[in-house]
Amino acid sequence: MLALPLVISTASWTVMNFVDRMFLLWFCEEAMAAAMPAGMLYFTLICFPLGVAMYVNTFVAQYEGAGRPGRIGAVVWQGIRVGVYAMPVFLATIPLAPWIFALAGHDPQVACFEVIYYQVLCFGAVGQVIATSMSSFFSGRGQTRTVMAVDTAASLLNVALDYAWIFGHWGFPSLGIEGAAWATVVSQWSRVAMYGYVMMRPALRQKYQLIAARRFDAPLMRRLLRYGGPNGLQLLVEVSAFSLFILLVGRLGTNAMAATTLAFNVNSVAWVPMLGMGIALTTMVGQQLGRDRPDLAARATWTSFCMAQAYLSVMAALYVTVPDLFLMGHASGTDPVAFALLRDTTVVLLRFVAAYSLLDAMNIIFVHAIKGAGDTRFILIVSSVTAPLPVTATWLGVARLGLGLIWCWLVITAWICALGVIYLVRFLQGRWRQMRVIEPELLPLPAPCGEEAAVEATVLPV
Repeated sequence: MLALPLVISTASWTVMNFVDRMFLLWFCEEAMAAAMPAGMLYFTLICFPLGVAMYVNTFVAQYEGAGRPGRIGAVVWQGIRVGVYAMPVFLATIPLAPWIFALAGHDPQVACFEVIYYQVLCFGAVGQVIATSMSSFFSGRGQTRTVMAVDTAASLLNVALDYAWIFGHWGFPSLGIEGAAWATVVSQWSRVAMYGYVMMRPALRQKYQLIAARRFDAPLMRRLLRYGGPNGLQLLVEVSAFSLFILLVGRLGTNAMAATTLAFNVNSVAWVPMLGMGIALTTMVGQQLGRDRPDLAARATWTSFCMAQAYLSVMAALYVTVPDLFLMGHASGTDPVAFALLRDTTVVLLRFVAAYSLLDAMNIIFVHAIKGAGDTRFILIVSSVTAPLPVTATWLGVARLGLGLIWCWLVITAWICALGVIYLVRFLQGRWRQMRVIEPELLPLPAPCGEEAAVEATVLPV
């Protein structure tokens, strides 16, 4: 009940990105090839504030579990402030985009598209961070249907605007990859508007002090940065490594870049919905630890793992046996002869996707479980130590040893599998059971027993 709406919500992101890349391939192959590196660089830019805003979910869950609704509004507002404070940084990178993508050494047409796509996306960065903090208000309390409704509506809006702005329908200009970027910007700010509308209902506004707690709260902001900061840095480190990996793959040519983009686009069908499962698990772990029930948090984790592993195993089998099922939408809008070479390369890459999907369930589930407890420093250390390894190996293979696309995908597969094993071991160690992120004085007191309980029941007010 908790996870399914979030799975649908994140699946809507998958559909949005899948259709976006498909439309861009119909527009031209260079546009789709540019969308992946430019999109990853944009995501790298917002990783730290976004990671902090995402961690609002854990605070909300633990406050909810501890029965402290008045603190929920305050922490949501601190997350919103993180996005507002980061706005000058987002905008300052816009004029640097041509220089950044020139260093990548990509095809000139692809590099031109990358600059345009990145610069426009920056105007939606603040909206994405703010919307993430606002969504945590609902997901952390278990009100995941609201998240599903808002995110699905925003994704459908994005798809409609993609069609209109990329190809020039319904009176919109035909802007190609620039139109795709503007569609994303509008959809992100629409999430802010929809979440804000729901949050301002009188019942929610009063119970969670969404107006009274809007002021800056320095102790709470420090606490959010103490736990959410490592979460943001971990996201920044891993996405930076992945972005560098994508830029290095781009050196192998447009076909290699397009095939990699297409393979990851197909992979999102399996991976992104499981992020919804991970967010739900973080919520449940946080709520149960707020209630001082680590046994129920552990049970939720293993249940989530079994569900995620079953789903990803099925998807892995489909990637190997019927890859054209996932490629037929992209093929329908392109020249069959031109798509044939891209299709053959992508089919090979999907076998790597199938291989690491079998261990990706461990990565997704166990990292979200220990995040729900507050074990973000360990996650940051793991990312900081492991992330340089695939980048270095890819650079050596591409720039020094003359190795091709297969080497790059061997490296990324090994990295993902290693992370899954590391987080499983950390979860089994059990240190997360004693961790909490909210103030200790707000945690519920241990339940009294025996004669002491009878005495306290006659003395303490209800």
